[in-house]
Amino acid sequence: MANDPMSMYHEGMRRLQDVRETRPLADRLEQVTVRAAFTEEDRTFIERCPMFFIATADADGHPDCSYKGGLPGFVHVLDDRTLAIPDYDGNGMYRSWGNALLNPHVGLLFLDFENPKRLRVNGTAQVSENDPLRAECPGSVFIVRITATRIFPNCPRYIHKMQLVDYSAYAPKPGYTPPVPAWKTFDAFRDSLPARDRPGDKKEGCP
Repeated sequence: MANDPMSMYHEGMRRLQDVRETRPLADRLEQVTVRAAFTEEDRTFIERCPMFFIATADADGHPDCSYKGGLPGFVHVLDDRTLAIPDYDGNGMYRSWGNALLNPHVGLLFLDFENPKRLRVNGTAQVSENDPLRAECPGSVFIVRITATRIFPNCPRYIHKMQLVDYSAYAPKPGYTPPVPAWKTFDAFRDSLPARDRPGDKKEGCP
């Protein structure tokens, strides 16, 4: 039996809910917490997060998970259903956003480790090199717009409380040129770098 793409829960989820007798609870959580539009509280939370995790899958359903970081406010809540995320220089593999070109369905997880809280956003992604928002996002290579289909918090009880020591020196910001990561100076990679990356001083960092 095919899963209904509009349903919150598919057959596999239902089977485990029934094993644990949590189907009524799952349905109640959907009724009470799941929404299709960002609230003002969601906006405030997302725009203060300096990082999130994103799950993607390729056209055959093979999954990938990645961390994306920046300074607070690097993820923009454009309206009640749309996020804009700058894609910064990385290792050039483009596993997440390459997946999104073939399969736009994505899942994002925003976390606060100091005041335990988490927010999940499911939706579809569109990657653009010519998005006008690039001019407002120093260091951006692409802009990825996420159209939210489901937004919902999760219980934070298993989030370990941790404190932010410092923001990454590589996070772009206006009027600032991040240092060159050390791995771009390694002999193993130097001759495969694009021309724009071949000059550079040895700095700390990793691929």
